Amino acid sequence: MARQIERRLRGQPLRPYTYRDFGSLVSLGKWSTVGNLMGFLFGRGIFVEGVFAQIMYRSLRLLHERAINGTPRAVLGVLARALAQRTGPQVKLH
Repeated sequence: MARQIERRLRGQPLRPYTYRDFGSLVSLGKWSTVGNLMGFLFGRGIFVEGVFAQIMYRSLRLLHERAINGTPRAVLGVLARALAQRTGPQVKLH
């Protein structure tokens, strides 16, 4: 997006947007996560589940939180979730 803004400010034509799907992860409760990774590593989709998928889900959530709120707030959010009782929905899609 930043490069597109720079191009616009310089009066250059914008490059066309191309969507790339890297897959999806679904949290199915506190300890169960499944996902499908698109073929950017091996040329075909990979189904993931269990601990590996849960680690990926949590790290992706942290990266999104960090991008939106900044590092200090993201860290505080992780600590707050670790210490607070769970009152939100157990199933979340990303």
